[in-house]
Amino acid sequence: MSTSLDVDKGPWPAAAKGPWGECLSGLKVLDLSRHLPGPLSSLLLVDLGASVLKIEPPGGDEMRIIGPIGPRGKSIYFEAVNAGKISLKLDLRAEAGKARFLELADEADILLESFRPGTLDRLGLGHETLLKRNPGLIFCSLSGFGATGPRRDQAGHDNNYLSLNGALAGTGLKDLPVFFDPPVADVTGSMMATIAMLAAVNRRARDGKGCFLDMSLADSVMPLISFPLAGLDAGRGAPVREGELLNGGAARYRVYRCADGKFATLGAIEPKFWIAFCEAAGHPEWILRYEDPLPQTDLIAEVTAFFAALTQAEATARLEPADCCYAPVLTLDQAVETEQIQARGLVRRGADGHWQALFPGQIDGEAAAIRPPWREIE
Repeated sequence: MSTSLDVDKGPWPAAAKGPWGECLSGLKVLDLSRHLPGPLSSLLLVDLGASVLKIEPPGGDEMRIIGPIGPRGKSIYFEAVNAGKISLKLDLRAEAGKARFLELADEADILLESFRPGTLDRLGLGHETLLKRNPGLIFCSLSGFGATGPRRDQAGHDNNYLSLNGALAGTGLKDLPVFFDPPVADVTGSMMATIAMLAAVNRRARDGKGCFLDMSLADSVMPLISFPLAGLDAGRGAPVREGELLNGGAARYRVYRCADGKFATLGAIEPKFWIAFCEAAGHPEWILRYEDPLPQTDLIAEVTAFFAALTQAEATARLEPADCCYAPVLTLDQAVETEQIQARGLVRRGADGHWQALFPGQIDGEAAAIRPPWREIE
């Protein structure tokens, strides 16, 4: 287990700057994960000051070539989720590569991997082996379905996880379930893994013990559906698309099309916001229809007609001052330039000129520091 705070030696990158970077300064993370969930998880650790060394196979992570290729010959998606990290290629099937990896694992505080369960065990690099060598190691396995259960060896992607865990059936249009992009299970799984690793670091500070964390992308969906689960428990049955408060069944919580083809959202869940909307819209007669039974088909049709008569700009000018939980649907290029996002320091351009979505918070009034570009070492 690493105890030195001077990690800018050997292959380990320097910690992020600023007060966020001081939070995990000295923490060494060995990252074998690929695609989105694992790399996003370790990216959050980068923003908080951890030193992340990414281990890639001899041919490189396949994410290097998935998606649009950037000016450095790598996928822009790969570089986006690996900024601030250093990559080292190792052949874990060869004795020399395995020996080098074991040396690094002996130094590491955290190991993050996203292979199917049992993959590293077959290479002689499973959590039991590594924890014997480094008892303080936090070994986090982030797989699709986890290391136990009948689906442990099954392949899957985000829409599969949502489908199997009951989240997709109640989401989307009345006649068609619709999944979301960015992928819900993938990004939630990455955050759950980050939370678990930080919790384990805190526990280790008390007892000095490492552990094996078995995290699943499919599992990560379940805390998100606590409300529908409570409804099921209360005998209301599973959610019906466009039939519930938060999935389009209520007029006060929907997406509406404007006269110019653009869209707007209304989120007037609480009575005070619904009243404010009705008054600003010039339809005080709608106020008493707040509790119309779900789905509020007739009321939805009337509110739909109201928005259809206004352009998005007209709707914004009329409703935003009313503080009724109204918002125009912005495209991403519009959103990143808004005063709110810029003021919060959420998205900034790195030294290479590319956008970076940084850790979403401020500490002592400061946002997370911009990450240096990803780089590779021999």
